[in-house]
Amino acid sequence: MAYSLPPPPPPPPSLPLPNHFTRRSLLLLSTTTTTSSTLSLPSTPPPTPTVTDRVFMDFSLCPNNFLPNRADTLSPICSDSTLLGRVVLGLFGNLVPLTVSNFKSVCLGSNPKSSSYKNTLVHKVFPGQYFLAGRQGRPDKGEVRPPRDLPRNTETVDSKAFALTHSRPGVVSLSLSENDDDDDIKLDPEYRNVEFLITTGPGPCPQLDNKNIVFGTVLEGLDVITAIASIPTYQPSERIRQFNDLAEFFGDERAQNARNIWNRPLTTVYISDCGELKVTKPSLTPSLP
Repeated sequence: MAYSLPPPPPPPPSLPLPNHFTRRSLLLLSTTTTTSSTLSLPSTPPPTPTVTDRVFMDFSLCPNNFLPNRADTLSPICSDSTLLGRVVLGLFGNLVPLTVSNFKSVCLGSNPKSSSYKNTLVHKVFPGQYFLAGRQGRPDKGEVRPPRDLPRNTETVDSKAFALTHSRPGVVSLSLSENDDDDDIKLDPEYRNVEFLITTGPGPCPQLDNKNIVFGTVLEGLDVITAIASIPTYQPSERIRQFNDLAEFFGDERAQNARNIWNRPLTTVYISDCGELKVTKPSLTPSLP
């Protein structure tokens, strides 16, 4: 018996000619064109920081050592202090005028009912990253009491204020994510954040980007910043860290209090003087380190 083969399948439909377009081809063409044009758009360049103000900070060492089992106090004048050096900061008033204005106000301390950064502690040092200063609290403990009439800083909720990055040593930034102020102070309706950080290098600190407002740079005295970064700090043992994590898990408030002394300098370093530097040309592009 003879078997006949099944007929071959019909040929696939021919593709449309270049001068004929289906709805699908038009959609694909439109999507491709839009994507290409989007990718070809130039990225927005970062803002150019211009130094509009200059302030200085003298950092000194006090002979009393920090011990984790006692409160750290600092008299208004440390008679046996050793001057570590002067740091000149250039402030970017053209980018974040409110942040710069508030920083200058606390630095100058013109309000008699408040304290300035003078005689306040560098309370945290993170080796190879940054140090923190300007923690709020009691002046007799080396902490800042900002003026009550300090303007509210609306730049803390403005995305444009976070455009600059912590890309090098000597970046001055308003501490927001790294803020160490006590919760009861932060809950005050009149709370004004004045805590700041300075990056110490040697590399960048990308973990600080988009979380803290960069408002200045170190113009002179980067060696002083490096010296502060080299001061030994209190580092708890791994066992203490584990107990602390366990206490925090069970909601023990003492866990946070215990962490407040971590990374504290073992030798007291503080801002012994600060003020404004007047210049003849107040708008000069800084010579960055």
